[in-house]
Amino acid sequence: MNGIVISGGRVIDPAHGLDRETDLFIVDGRVAALDQAPAGFAASVEIDAREKWVCPGLIDLATQPREPGQTQKASISSEAKAAAAGGITSFCCQPNTDPVVDLPTVVELLRRRSEEATAARLLPLGALTQNLSGEKLSAMAALRDAGCVAMSDGGRPVVNSQVLRRALEYADTFEITVILTPRDPWLSEGGLAHEGAVSTRLGLIGIPEAAETAALARDLALVEQTGTRTHFGRLSTARSVELIAQALDAGLPVSADVAAHQLFLTELDLWDFNHDAYVQPPLRTVTDREALRRGVASGAIGVICSDHQPHDPDAKSGPLAAIEPGISGLDSLLALVLRLVDEGLLKLPQALATVTCNPARVLGIDRGHLAPGAQADICVIDPHAVWRLEGANIRSRGRNTPFRGWEFTGRATHTLVDGRLVFSLDHAG
Repeated sequence: MNGIVISGGRVIDPAHGLDRETDLFIVDGRVAALDQAPAGFAASVEIDAREKWVCPGLIDLATQPREPGQTQKASISSEAKAAAAGGITSFCCQPNTDPVVDLPTVVELLRRRSEEATAARLLPLGALTQNLSGEKLSAMAALRDAGCVAMSDGGRPVVNSQVLRRALEYADTFEITVILTPRDPWLSEGGLAHEGAVSTRLGLIGIPEAAETAALARDLALVEQTGTRTHFGRLSTARSVELIAQALDAGLPVSADVAAHQLFLTELDLWDFNHDAYVQPPLRTVTDREALRRGVASGAIGVICSDHQPHDPDAKSGPLAAIEPGISGLDSLLALVLRLVDEGLLKLPQALATVTCNPARVLGIDRGHLAPGAQADICVIDPHAVWRLEGANIRSRGRNTPFRGWEFTGRATHTLVDGRLVFSLDHAG
């Protein structure tokens, strides 16, 4: 029985409350045992994890690898490799591709390209409505059977409340998780920044807090009506945290995430028209950022995602109104989560839960943990490695990040997907 042993590391499995130094044994792509090798085990590969952390591979709920449709920006292959280098073993692909992920044939294309990449695993999200138009429901059951792990509005909110209600009811019939973007298209129309002092000073059209909270309140009312398991993506305001906390207290089947950059940046980072800080939803006030942090600490926001949106240089060149929003976030997700630990906001197991078992629970998939029998999706982290995000350290084809030049402590040294070593820092190019 040949396999892989990861020896001497601090094994942290938030899903099962495990946190101790031990050995981890992998056979046939699964976790075979902890502590003692299974009978007949022989190590064909040994990873020395002394003075390192061993945890489940990260699961990123929000990425746009740009394929199919915008391969001048990135590809599934390039971003899957970037994800693996960042300790990410699974990443969700938004359905707003070209063509939209509203047919099983498109799902099959995504899965095939993911397998060809032999790196991090792509998890397709299906379109909630046909062509993400918000008018007719997609064939959700067929998309689920083809491999979609949830249905999403793809960042294009369903404006018609009756259509959204029917979509939620249909999804609930098949026990499908729905991922929604809380944004009122009329209140946010033409907006480039948070509505406040910075947008006024820069002469930019602002997006008020109500653009998010009004939509969120409507969506929560529909969740209460339908009982559908619903996840709200990329919150940005203090009031949204309060609304989600109230919904959880009321027993609604909801969850929420926040993009990692929202926990560190504010509207002030858009000063001097910083193109790399132009995102949607916009960076908001210090008060909002601190509320989002408290929401993560309290568990009201259970997931941190990258909201990865790689761009080619042309997409980020020109006046702010003419460029595309988004940050390339795969390279910085793990580092930013670990910084929350360094800053004392989260304990290490709690921080790792936001990018491992918590997103797995949102999707209803049996990943994000290290119990014997689990798929061996594993990240080994050197907590002492000091590095700077710049140049060759950016693995994604998208270099559009406001964190360029930031110094971080802690990085992935090995990433395994289904027991296959897909990234090793010692052999990284």
